[in-house]
Amino acid sequence: MASDVKQPYSFALITAAYITVLFALLILALEFIQDSEPVWWLVFLGILVCYVLSFLLIHFRTQLFIFKKVREIYDNVKLLEDVSLTADNITTDMASLSEEVERYAKSKKIEIESLRVQEEYRRNFLGNVAHELKTPLFTVQGYILTLLDGAIKDKSVRKRYLSRAEKGVDRLIYLVNDLDMITKLEVGDLNINYEYFDLVKLIYATFEMLEMEAAKRNITLAFDDSYAKEVMVNADQERIQQLLTNLIGNSIKYGNENGTTEVSIQDLIQNKLLIRITDNGEGIEPDHLPRLFERFYRVDKSRNRKVGGSGLGLSIVKHIIEAHEEKVYVESEFGVGSEFSFTLEKAEIIE
Repeated sequence: MASDVKQPYSFALITAAYITVLFALLILALEFIQDSEPVWWLVFLGILVCYVLSFLLIHFRTQLFIFKKVREIYDNVKLLEDVSLTADNITTDMASLSEEVERYAKSKKIEIESLRVQEEYRRNFLGNVAHELKTPLFTVQGYILTLLDGAIKDKSVRKRYLSRAEKGVDRLIYLVNDLDMITKLEVGDLNINYEYFDLVKLIYATFEMLEMEAAKRNITLAFDDSYAKEVMVNADQERIQQLLTNLIGNSIKYGNENGTTEVSIQDLIQNKLLIRITDNGEGIEPDHLPRLFERFYRVDKSRNRKVGGSGLGLSIVKHIIEAHEEKVYVESEFGVGSEFSFTLEKAEIIE
């Protein structure tokens, strides 16, 4: 290990020079006191021998003491398995050592902060999952226990309670599927199957799928234009439909009754499209916007419980868009309405 060490000689050279000067002054002083003619070649030889011996002695002692301590520091740090501290970097220069240790300390501080954030995120996630699972589980359990206690004999009660228990199970399945989806998206385990398809046709299909839900609240689903021609894009059709279902479905759930949900498609530069979903609902307060795409984040917890959902819809939207290497945006004015938009790669129509 010592052969790989950078050994600065400046300290030993300068210290030896100091000792040699003092030695020379001492010899000259003795010659002056004795009032005799000095033998200059012996003086110079003595000075040279003093310098060389001082240098060797100082350097040897420095190696035994300082380098030994520095090597212990590096060996201790190496136990932490930091690959940036290798034998090639070892030096007995205190300034270099100080810079190296300071750099190491900063990197560890950043790593510790990152671990602290991840731990907080994990703790919040587990708490949210437990909370979301608890409600439907207790609901299903309550109905089943009531039936087992004798209510199963009453046909009308039995059918009603089983129907409610089924809804609780459906909510559990919905939540578990969303959790599975977002986990795959976050770890990159979900493949994005790019294909060319007509975005207008896909949006119409999403309108048809959600028209009954919209009719319950008398909300109109519409385009801002006729879009007579195809608008071809290159993306994962299944994932984009899931994204549209989440965004348009949220617009229906949280929009005002007798309102409108409008979809528009705009051309952007660099072969990009901007898809906008706009509603005239109650809007979102500015304080909530930065956290809107977080898992389980709810703007109005009491209202979210009533309309259902897993609390993962917008987070899934964000991950689907990012998996396509695109962007998602949100703008909202409280009391006026909200607009969610995202970009997609435009494709030329194949004749």
